[in-house]
Amino acid sequence: MLNLKDITVRLGGRTILDRASAALPPRSRVGLIGRNGAGKSTLMKVMIGQLDPDEGSCDMPRDTRLGYIAQEAPNGTATPFETVLAADEERTILLAESEHTEDPDRLGHIYERLNAIDAYTAPARAARILVGLGFDEEMQGRPLDSYSGGWKMRVALAALLFSEPDLLLLDEPSNHLDLEATLWLENFLKAYRGTVVVISHERDLLNNVVDYILHLEGGKITLYPGGYDAFERQRAERLAQLESARAKQQAEREKLQDYVARNSARASTAKQAQSRAKALARMQPIAAAIEDPSLAFAFPSPPELRPPLITMDMASVGYGDTPVLKRVNLRIDPDDRLALLGRNGNGKTTLARLIAAQLTPMEGAMNSSSKMNVGYFTQYQVEELDIDDTPLDHMTRVMKGATPGAVRAQLGRFGFSGERATQKVGSLSGGERARLALALITRDAPHLLILDEPTNHLDVDSREALVHALNDYSGAVVIVSHDRHMIELVADRLVLVDGGTAQEFAGSLEDYTSIVLRKADGNGGGGDAPKVDRKAEKRNAAEWREKQKSLKAAVSKAEKEMATLAAERSRIDQALFDPKGASGAESKMTMTDLMVKRAAVDKKLGVIEESWMEASAALEAH
Repeated sequence: MLNLKDITVRLGGRTILDRASAALPPRSRVGLIGRNGAGKSTLMKVMIGQLDPDEGSCDMPRDTRLGYIAQEAPNGTATPFETVLAADEERTILLAESEHTEDPDRLGHIYERLNAIDAYTAPARAARILVGLGFDEEMQGRPLDSYSGGWKMRVALAALLFSEPDLLLLDEPSNHLDLEATLWLENFLKAYRGTVVVISHERDLLNNVVDYILHLEGGKITLYPGGYDAFERQRAERLAQLESARAKQQAEREKLQDYVARNSARASTAKQAQSRAKALARMQPIAAAIEDPSLAFAFPSPPELRPPLITMDMASVGYGDTPVLKRVNLRIDPDDRLALLGRNGNGKTTLARLIAAQLTPMEGAMNSSSKMNVGYFTQYQVEELDIDDTPLDHMTRVMKGATPGAVRAQLGRFGFSGERATQKVGSLSGGERARLALALITRDAPHLLILDEPTNHLDVDSREALVHALNDYSGAVVIVSHDRHMIELVADRLVLVDGGTAQEFAGSLEDYTSIVLRKADGNGGGGDAPKVDRKAEKRNAAEWREKQKSLKAAVSKAEKEMATLAAERSRIDQALFDPKGASGAESKMTMTDLMVKRAAVDKKLGVIEESWMEASAALEAH
């Protein structure tokens, strides 16, 4: 169990965490979420002991082995395979000692311990993890220094997963992964035997992997049972209750203020008025839910063009004399929404650059509308922003000849209104810089948007806002992303970049993920995508809607019961950790009674969680 008690952290004169408290159950998988800049990474640093809180404590069982990826990627001449194996320090030390020890008793103990920790299966386990994260046999044997920073971070992740700590802490683990590696990671984490705390903005990962959401907002943390969708429902109910209480309180305040104003001057009612004035002063205002203007995304609509925008006929593209993709046949119309699928290194970015006319065909033909304007977003544009300039400086520079009002209007579409437009870029979060880059590339109302991993620095709410903006945008869209939620809601065509070419994928994203997972499990999965029977889909959908109603009701009921039991267990845990600070019925109970009650709550929670998982699995199986 990990118990966070009244954690307060102040950095640079600002309170990041304010008496934040939560008890994380043993062997739970917890998604730590919150807006960009809320303090998620700060809280994780407190958990691993890298940062001492100003107040409060982080308690866990003795000898808990922690696992966390450092900010710096591994370097050197060692291979990924050697780096991952070396992560099991005990195995490395024991094997080295077995080579030179002459004490037969000590040698016996060494071999016994090596067997106990499965040392001899370690190479196979290391290779499986590396393959899952995209390293084939040849790549596993190359030196680390031959890889880019993103691939080195994959090696760091592989080493961490291989070491199997009791408490695994992951900060945005999918940022350096493609869709295929993200799917593999989800499966790995679902089967992980220790406790997992993962900072992530991936809705699908949070729904498929975690069984609790730890929400950080305003310096406080709240633990919700279930995945992200369950959290959204529970939080919406909580906010609705909060707004109702705020409205009632406001009505009461106005009533008291009116009474005080009318009766303070009259001798017969002065005392009552004074009493009500004191009650008014003691009344703590309930804050209204705040709408965040920084969530704004609004792409300007382009002028209409006749189709097609782009046609490719047996096009080959690559670098120098070496083609990366051959025989590409593709057509893009003004209202198309494409997602490019395939592992990193297969040519998705190369195809995106060809579409953007940054590369020209080596063979074959590519034709595009002469009036077409393209907006191309990459992470490099985010990294190349001048940190000493403001958003207003950047936009003024690229919108030469535009009026100040037009420049401000374009910034306002992306949440940079008023003072936000004059902040230094160096003070902006990664998500804010990504929004600025999107504002810059869309200044001329492009007919075609090409987005290469646009969500890497965006939190969940910002990603949802981006999805809505893309669906409102009237131009064509090409997406390269590992965010399945975005692909499912935005793309209506899938293009698989694999085997040195790019072809339309006939199935759905669900079909593709099934193929990827079958390959990862070693059960084949090659061949063409399954043909989709649209008529059968419609019949099945009608039957499914009827079944879905009862399943949703069962899920909702279970989530409410789980929330109640989790809150009760949290009170018991609080009483166990701090008997003096306990309140309510728990404050009068003995330690034995508390332990007995906790076991009963755990048992009941387990039964309800099982029914919740069955109903949720039935819902997700469609």
